[in-house]
Amino acid sequence: MKNRAILTALIFIILQPLYSQKNVKSFLVVSYNVENLFDTINSPLFEDDEFTPSGAKEWTYKRYKKKLNDLARVVLSIPGKEFPALIGLAEVENRDVLEDLIHMRGLRKREYEIVHDDGQDPRGIECALLYRPDLFKYKSHEYVPISDPVDPDYLYRGILHVHGKGPDGSSLHIFMNHWKSRSGGVQETERQRMFSAITLRKQLDMLVARESGFKVIIMGDFNDEPTNRSITNGLSALNKRHNIQMGEHYNLFYDLHNIEGEGTYNYKGNWYMLDQVIVSYSLLNQERGLTTGFESGQVLKEEWMLYLSEKYGESLPSATYGGAEYYGGPSDHLPIYVEFTW
Repeated sequence: MKNRAILTALIFIILQPLYSQKNVKSFLVVSYNVENLFDTINSPLFEDDEFTPSGAKEWTYKRYKKKLNDLARVVLSIPGKEFPALIGLAEVENRDVLEDLIHMRGLRKREYEIVHDDGQDPRGIECALLYRPDLFKYKSHEYVPISDPVDPDYLYRGILHVHGKGPDGSSLHIFMNHWKSRSGGVQETERQRMFSAITLRKQLDMLVARESGFKVIIMGDFNDEPTNRSITNGLSALNKRHNIQMGEHYNLFYDLHNIEGEGTYNYKGNWYMLDQVIVSYSLLNQERGLTTGFESGQVLKEEWMLYLSEKYGESLPSATYGGAEYYGGPSDHLPIYVEFTW
């Protein structure tokens, strides 16, 4: 009997990691600037005339349908055992284009739900979140307005804040961002991105004041890199793995951004890590519940999403448009993803 007990214990010790690995489940998070996902209908509320069949870009239904097919293919190309649980999107015009996207072949089987509201962007392009209701239990959402005391009339894109429950039952807050572009100069537009960072920082501080045990995922197109002031100072998101202070967050793309040739956007032959996922430390290397590793940030860079630039001698993101010229690619940004487990 004693030998049998010892043998049983040994078998359990050997097989236990296999059972544990089998029970680990995936929670895949994606962030993607989809470059002007407009429908073909002229809206009286927004400046979208150029994205109509008779507009400057000759945006026809055929071109719109191709873009939807390409974007669906991008999502389906993201590695993982499971379809993404959360997909944060930047530059979407309205709920209709999101409905069309989630009903594309390959995506409709997961029955994605949509979080989106029209904002105050003059062109009507805002952020949205697609989520799988079997993995994320939606509770509420809001668009967080950004105030600019220097230029109070400037119309910012708001920050989409979605609150729900993660697959482990934890309180999970998602902040989807699309900050001011660098058009007009990096330094000249830095102030607007800093105000976006400060606004988001206030939201995070208010969470601490009213809730405990929550987890945070911040993602989107920040139009700044992980080492720029808006991210490091305004948002307090770094790559610190020790001596963590209250209110700090970890940027999963900080270290990746330091590798030559890595980035999500290419401008004049130079790569920039403008798209990032930032998390609370309560999501890092946890023994229980939803968790991920310090180096889990990934950029999807499939060959079919790129074109070979003769000028710069390398493969770059294949944009839908270059000015008024139609290229027919999925987007001028590359998508990023992070796999969490639980």
